[in-house]
Amino acid sequence: MPKLSNKINIENRRAKFDYQFLENFTAGLVLKGTEIKSLREGKANLSDSYCYFKNNELYIKNLNISEYSEASFYNHEPLRERKLLLNRIELNKLLKKVKDLGLTIIPIRLFINDKGFAKLDIALSKGKREFDKRDDIKKRDIEREVGRKLK
Repeated sequence: MPKLSNKINIENRRAKFDYQFLENFTAGLVLKGTEIKSLREGKANLSDSYCYFKNNELYIKNLNISEYSEASFYNHEPLRERKLLLNRIELNKLLKKVKDLGLTIIPIRLFINDKGFAKLDIALSKGKREFDKRDDIKKRDIEREVGRKLK
């Protein structure tokens, strides 16, 4: 059996700037055939997506997977809700923290694992305030200056 392409690594760069990550999880995705083909072409966008609970199951909303160019009338809807696959223990843990502490679940990275399955790294996160963002920018600038002086 030929090896599948696992070079797909789509990141949500804006999430690192807007949120503080408390805990990370890796979840599977329930996808249709044309969605996985479009993912293998690298046509996905995580920028506005978020996760929420519906009937004690975790779903992702606004994950934009572009339509597959080679498909006919069996193509998928680009912004449909997709179910995330996690263990019941992990789901209960996330549900409790989201309800009690008011935290959010943000997708960080979409990738294809060694077996060829699409996986999504999600993080239990807390939103940053404006002064937190300024502090992060200042730390990054200082590290950059120190790096330049050492070279």
